[in-house]
Amino acid sequence: MFDGIALFFLQAAVPLPPELFQLPEGIGRVGLILVGMAALLALETGFGRQSNRTPLARKSYRLNFGTLLVNDALFSLLSLSSLWVWANSFSQRGLLDRIAHPWQDLAAFILLDLTLYFWHRACHAFPWLWCLHQVHHSDPFVNVSTAFRLHFCEVLLTTLVKAGFILVTGVDVGSVLLAETAIALAVMLHHANLRLPGERWLATLFTTPSLHRLHHSVHRSEHDRNFGLLFSLWDRLLGTLTEGEPARVGLRGVPPQTLLELFRLGPSASTFDAEQLGQMIAEAAYYRAEKRGFVPGFELEDWLAAEREILARVGLLS
Repeated sequence: MFDGIALFFLQAAVPLPPELFQLPEGIGRVGLILVGMAALLALETGFGRQSNRTPLARKSYRLNFGTLLVNDALFSLLSLSSLWVWANSFSQRGLLDRIAHPWQDLAAFILLDLTLYFWHRACHAFPWLWCLHQVHHSDPFVNVSTAFRLHFCEVLLTTLVKAGFILVTGVDVGSVLLAETAIALAVMLHHANLRLPGERWLATLFTTPSLHRLHHSVHRSEHDRNFGLLFSLWDRLLGTLTEGEPARVGLRGVPPQTLLELFRLGPSASTFDAEQLGQMIAEAAYYRAEKRGFVPGFELEDWLAAEREILARVGLLS
């Protein structure tokens, strides 16, 4: 979602086609995102599930919005928005180029959300991607601003994924940015420190704050679930949906960081002690056993595989 916001701030600095910034009636795409963020911040203050007036909460807000500003500056410095311009030159040459509007927009909307579901899963499955993505998971106070707590390299890679999506599907950048507006609002909403009325009903199709809060659990068996951005349908269909309330959110052994420490965050042996590593390995082994339906006879195999995975993830095994 970040690159859609960055385009707004970069319009004056980078020569972008004006059609990328055509606004719908009234407020416009980025304006809608900013208004949505302000509204969610106000709701968190008045109706949050946890108080946002604590030192922990204030530190989270400062760090997350600081991350947004740093990412925006780096995005501008490297002119990464030109990737959108380049990708747009290939529009109408892909899998969806023969579908007329507005059906093409609808197909792009659904397929982009599915693409980002798989990208999110990859960020958890591959240690080198998790090294970046754990910056997002390091927030011990999940709130609307957590949506912006992203390592710049992850922002870059996600931009490349979306540019690739345009190349493959042939949809124009405008359609993708329109879909991104809805997804960005959904991402901010499901990170919000709120309980929604009728949330159980909404969760049958959409990713809600409670579903995504579990995704931020310190327990791997829980944070490797509920990957959907807008739709929870993908998690339901692909067996990655879990419901419940996490005992704690954030990462084990990772205290709230300064902005510099946040961007330097990566797998580190000093982050984990032996007890924490043992717990992580046990959770990973349980997760593997659960995936195979707890069929007996594979306990040692699951444990050894989990041990290799966790040690590689924290940098103790190459």
